[in-house]
Amino acid sequence: MSPYRYRGDVAIADVAFEAWGGTIEELFSAAADATTNTMAENLEGIEDRVRRPIRLEEESTDLLLYRFLEELVYLKDVEGLLLRVPVVRIRRRDGIFALEAEARGEPLDQRRHRLAADVKAVTLHRLRVERTADRWEASVVLDI
Repeated sequence: MSPYRYRGDVAIADVAFEAWGGTIEELFSAAADATTNTMAENLEGIEDRVRRPIRLEEESTDLLLYRFLEELVYLKDVEGLLLRVPVVRIRRRDGIFALEAEARGEPLDQRRHRLAADVKAVTLHRLRVERTADRWEASVVLDI
């Protein structure tokens, strides 16, 4: 079972999802997969041929997730890459959250990748990252 689910009751013209993980890093990786899976139907079909480092800093986990997912959309739009992010590292120091990750994937190939939706942007609408009693959870809305 995937560590995310799509929500049809949140946004009519957009795609909304909830993601979760036992750690904040697992949550970010799951949210990355949910975002990429919105663009391409078969995540397992994305081969590890290209790697892109991602390094970000923000004062809140909400904005860190927003910028992280926006980076995946940017790399799809500008470089034509479908990427997954299996390993994420997040540290907090002096009130700042620092993220280091390596996105892995390949150029979009319409003969091999069945496209689902064209994600234009991550929105701030209903964006939420929170720690619950037993896991980390997020809500995200993508503009398509």
